[in-house]
Amino acid sequence: MAAEIKCPACSHEFAISEALSEDVKKELREQMMDYKKKKDEEVAKEKSEFARKEKELQQQSQLREQEIARIFEAEKLQIQQGFESQKKQIQQAIEQDLRKNISADFEHKLRLLEANNKDNEEKLKAARDREINFLKQEQELKNKEAELELTLQRQLMEAKTQLTEDIRKIEEARTANKESEFQLKLKELEKQLEDQKKLADEMRRKAEQGSMQLQGEVLELALEEQLRATFPFDIISEVGKGIRGADCMQTVRNSFGQECGKIIYESKRTKHFDKAWIEKLKADMRSTTADVAVLVTQAKPDQMDVFGQIDGIWVCSYSEVTALAQVLRDGILKLFAMVKSQQNRGDKMHLLYDYLTSHEFGEQWKAIREGFFSMKMSIQRERDAMEKLWKAREKQLEKVLINANGIKGSIEGIAGSEDIQINLLDDVEEEETAE
Repeated sequence: MAAEIKCPACSHEFAISEALSEDVKKELREQMMDYKKKKDEEVAKEKSEFARKEKELQQQSQLREQEIARIFEAEKLQIQQGFESQKKQIQQAIEQDLRKNISADFEHKLRLLEANNKDNEEKLKAARDREINFLKQEQELKNKEAELELTLQRQLMEAKTQLTEDIRKIEEARTANKESEFQLKLKELEKQLEDQKKLADEMRRKAEQGSMQLQGEVLELALEEQLRATFPFDIISEVGKGIRGADCMQTVRNSFGQECGKIIYESKRTKHFDKAWIEKLKADMRSTTADVAVLVTQAKPDQMDVFGQIDGIWVCSYSEVTALAQVLRDGILKLFAMVKSQQNRGDKMHLLYDYLTSHEFGEQWKAIREGFFSMKMSIQRERDAMEKLWKAREKQLEKVLINANGIKGSIEGIAGSEDIQINLLDDVEEEETAE
């Protein structure tokens, strides 16, 4: 029966699972609202950022159009100024030529006025022809100027149109990319929100269930995972639902892979201890032929603060099960090794006696003794040879020292001084040698 609590204000009694369910609902609802608010803020922020970037792109496009118009006007003004300057230069050159020609003709006419009226008329006609040519040239220059200006206007308009089209295509591509990215992010956010809603509904449903069976299954799974992580070489087998027996079984194996024993585990996650669990686990231990049985319980019996043994069943908490399993597993391995060593003890003694008295063992030991004596004799021969060599060298050294001392005495007798140093050894070494 689920535990009940009483409201301190109205003294109304209700199940603690209902209070926990409402708390979980409230917490999940608050988390969902916070997540939805956060996602809405992110979407609004991205929308504002997109609008700001779009506005910036429009401003940049307007600035580019203004810059193009300004460049167009400047180039147009520059071309017009060049045409005007060229036109003025041509007019000045023609005027100068005309002045020179007219002045020359006038002077010539004054000189030849009375002599030749006919020549004067011809020159006047020639001047008129030149004036007509000048007018024609001026008209041609005006036509060329108009045609050049028209061509320039046409080129500038085409360049402006092409540049505007390129800018429009670039901006449309960027806008399309931004729009597609925004749509993808929006779809992703919607998918995440839908997944979170489903997850919240699933968590709410699981929290509302909150049965003792679910809590027990969680403890069983946690116990199995902990045993597999702690003992990777052992076999941790679970007992299926609806099958009579313990929750899981640990088959202990040694370093050679041999099965040494079995430990069964029963897990309980309740607030009160039931003595019937002990008898039920003892029956399961006998039916599975297990060596040790362990009861992992949240509620311990009275007067039991740490793990202990009750009627041959080990009782411990979830935090103590790893240490207890280590101890029990070590005992099973030692017991298996002891039993294994006692098997066929008499046969082993007979086999050992037969081996020690066999010809094979005698020959092997004989080979060991021969190798030992051979090494010993070799060391002795090396020692005798070295001692003989040391004695010969010692005699040679004594002979050298005696002759050196004779030479020293002869020199001191001739020179009459003892300051000549021709000692082969120091004074201390000579004293030790003399001793």
